[in-house]
Amino acid sequence: MISAEQQELARAVRALLAKRSDSAAVRRAVQTPRGYDETLWKTLCEQIGVAALAVPEGYGGIGASLAETQVVLEELGRTLTPSPLLGSAVFAGQLLAALGGEAAGRLLPGIAEGVTLATVAWSGADGSWTAPAITATDGTLSGTAHYVLDGDLADVVLVVARDGDGLGVYELPGGHGTHTPTMDTTRRLATVTCAATPATKLAGDAAAAAASALRATVVAQTAEQVGAAARILELTVAYSKDRVQFGRPIGSFQALKHRMADLHVLVEAARSASYAALDGTINPSVAKAYCSDAFFTVAGECIQLHGGIAITWEHDAHLYFKRAHASAQLFGTPDQHVRALAPDLELEVGS
Repeated sequence: MISAEQQELARAVRALLAKRSDSAAVRRAVQTPRGYDETLWKTLCEQIGVAALAVPEGYGGIGASLAETQVVLEELGRTLTPSPLLGSAVFAGQLLAALGGEAAGRLLPGIAEGVTLATVAWSGADGSWTAPAITATDGTLSGTAHYVLDGDLADVVLVVARDGDGLGVYELPGGHGTHTPTMDTTRRLATVTCAATPATKLAGDAAAAAASALRATVVAQTAEQVGAAARILELTVAYSKDRVQFGRPIGSFQALKHRMADLHVLVEAARSASYAALDGTINPSVAKAYCSDAFFTVAGECIQLHGGIAITWEHDAHLYFKRAHASAQLFGTPDQHVRALAPDLELEVGS
């Protein structure tokens, strides 16, 4: 259960998004040069403080917790609102906070304010987050990182790189990213390419900080998945009450009632998994695998329950379906997360 304060936060974000981020607004936003509504982002940061929630007070943030950020991300997921929150305030912000030191003091205040856009470059073309795609040699970086959130827009790129026998986190200025068109237009991704590019190595325990930031980001993303799954199910239930077939609303047919009840259980179980991963009750990989599968299942079923209208460009069902597919691949697929769990659970996972 979320607290009364968190419920009020959710209501505030939902009210703002209802006014400023309906379906038409989202479609307009993704067509802009930056892929999100800059005015809305500014309002979210200035009036609600969404980027500052999980940033420690000592670094210019609100000093709340990731739970509050989860609440905001669930609301953003409901409307598929594009924003830099996940990549900048969560992934990069958590990485900097874990490292601490001069870089955190210099960069986190701007990130918390929403005026500095940061991101993390890590994964290779295969989508794996186990081995960094970029290598550090004598203070320079070489290689190409894929699936970098807002990587072409970022003012600062934090590169998790192979550094000798371990890992290092390096700071690059913006300008090294190239936008990558994706199936899910509500999520902006880029590649970041380095060719013996000079970079600044940040102090701190890079391996521990990178692992901590990735875990936090994986859990945060599950909140987006839950919010989106809940919303597309709500739209489907509403449609089933209005769509008449054989002289009665299709939602009155027992077979469809059962299907939608099963989907409701999936969504609520996914919400529980997301928050359980946040408080450490379950492994983040469990939440990522479950929430990814749940969202994908709900989105697919809802397209079927809408019938032919759901496959039209004008209807929003395809936007949720694309987000479901794309979010399942980001930060590791459900299969990769299950494989990561297998040794601890003494499971045998087939090839």
